[in-house]
Amino acid sequence: MTDKFYLEEAIEDLHTLLDMTRWATSRFNDAALYFGHGTDNAWDEATSLVMQALHLPHPILEQVGDSVMTSRLTKSEREKIAELVLKRVQTRMPLPYITNEAWFCGMPFYVDERVLIPRSPFAELIQKEFAPFVESTPNSILDMCTGGACIAIALAHAYPEAQVDAVDISTDALEVADINIQEHGLSHRVYPIQSDLFSSLEGQKYDLIVSNPPYVDAEDMADLPEEYHHEPELALAAGEDGLELVDIMLKEAPTYLNDGGWLFVEVGNSEVHMSERFPGLEVIWLEFENGGSGIFAVRKNTLVQYFSSKD
Repeated sequence: MTDKFYLEEAIEDLHTLLDMTRWATSRFNDAALYFGHGTDNAWDEATSLVMQALHLPHPILEQVGDSVMTSRLTKSEREKIAELVLKRVQTRMPLPYITNEAWFCGMPFYVDERVLIPRSPFAELIQKEFAPFVESTPNSILDMCTGGACIAIALAHAYPEAQVDAVDISTDALEVADINIQEHGLSHRVYPIQSDLFSSLEGQKYDLIVSNPPYVDAEDMADLPEEYHHEPELALAAGEDGLELVDIMLKEAPTYLNDGGWLFVEVGNSEVHMSERFPGLEVIWLEFENGGSGIFAVRKNTLVQYFSSKD
């Protein structure tokens, strides 16, 4: 049967929100889609698509319960859902790019193919205000490799008095970052800055630096599911071991950190290469209640001592 047949059949024969969600789940499973941009299974992906297509609030199922799933849909609503499902199946484009919406730290953000879709365990760290590591409230924060500024904006919400510099090498990404900064009303505290890592930040000092940089190594880049190839390669690939940018960041960060400052960096699967690239560097690998891994914390003085011993 053709995709067009499935589309017309769904529009005519299905009626409720639950009907469309179940149908979308079946289509996603049949197409063997990959999920990793906000959901990890076909049912959750279908639910997210249907809710966004109908402009229903993100937490509506928690607010009103499953009874909303029996709501009947108009034909135009069923057509809209069916078209989005078809686009997801035919293009294998991640859902947030199709709807231009992603959620991070409980907040909505605009995304398109100029930036990565937020999915970092940094959300849990931010919500816990980096406890037990960061003991004093930071006044100046740097989000390095900010992309669409989701982390920077979440940091600004967590620390209402702080200034946050949102830095990226990509002017395309910074255009998206500015959209989100304006949408969240934070243009007075979150500043998008075009810079190749620290190159445009001379003289700046920060209490806290966080970074979710490109960290995918060459082997993993070759094996990525098709969905990930819609994301900008500049924001993913980082050389043979995935640590090219991290190497520069660790060496230069002490110059831009205030005394007692912390650096938090996400390296994902490239965690396995850290001990070989930086033998003897004592970083703290973090554990997460909500899943995820590959983020380390390191204090300024630890970096100073490590790299001075290499001179």
